[in-house]
Amino acid sequence: MIKNKKKNNIIDFPSKLSQIEKEIEAIIFAAAEPLDIETIQNKISKRADVEKILMKLQNEYSERGINLVNISKKWSFRTSSKLSTLMSQEKTVEKKLSRAAIETLAIIVYHQPVTRAEIEEIRGVAFGTNTIEILMELDWVKPGGRKDVPGKPIQYVTTDNFLSHFNLQKLSDLPTVDELGAAGLIDSSNIDNAIFGTGKFYKEKQEDKKEDIYSNIDEMLSSTLHKEEEK
Repeated sequence: MIKNKKKNNIIDFPSKLSQIEKEIEAIIFAAAEPLDIETIQNKISKRADVEKILMKLQNEYSERGINLVNISKKWSFRTSSKLSTLMSQEKTVEKKLSRAAIETLAIIVYHQPVTRAEIEEIRGVAFGTNTIEILMELDWVKPGGRKDVPGKPIQYVTTDNFLSHFNLQKLSDLPTVDELGAAGLIDSSNIDNAIFGTGKFYKEKQEDKKEDIYSNIDEMLSSTLHKEEEK
């Protein structure tokens, strides 16, 4: 006769199972879906009273973190309902940013603080209502006060998390329009420098110019590589 001994309110379950009991336990544990008694019977090495063994295993697992449950005459192991709150699953879902979101982010980066209307004017097209909201959800963009004009529209700026995500120390570490053109990434001849790199980014760039940091993109890249070698 199998007895469960209690000591300090802790149940000590029997550690020994018969070979058939172990087989049934293993078969249910490894199954991708709940199994009925007939299926279990066909998988074990010899005939046995499968239902009786299942009832025994169900009793032994009743107070554990994993329970043996019977649903619609099929058996499976499930996490104890008492512990269900611990089993909430977190998933990281990778999604590509839309073109509108990428363009909007780039405009905010180089023109901040900038209003929604100014973003649309620069892009030359209106964008969906969720575009900025997506960037804010990523914590790359945040409201940066209101512009002192009629209507006082909200201005948007980048966050410290934006710098952290893209491994930047400060906004002025980003390439200028001339550097992007020199690298062949854009056609700088068709871009008005007067509207590219205004606001906070422009101010940081002006400070960098005073310190004579990065006179051209080649020097910038060389400096970056030199810093990496020193680490």
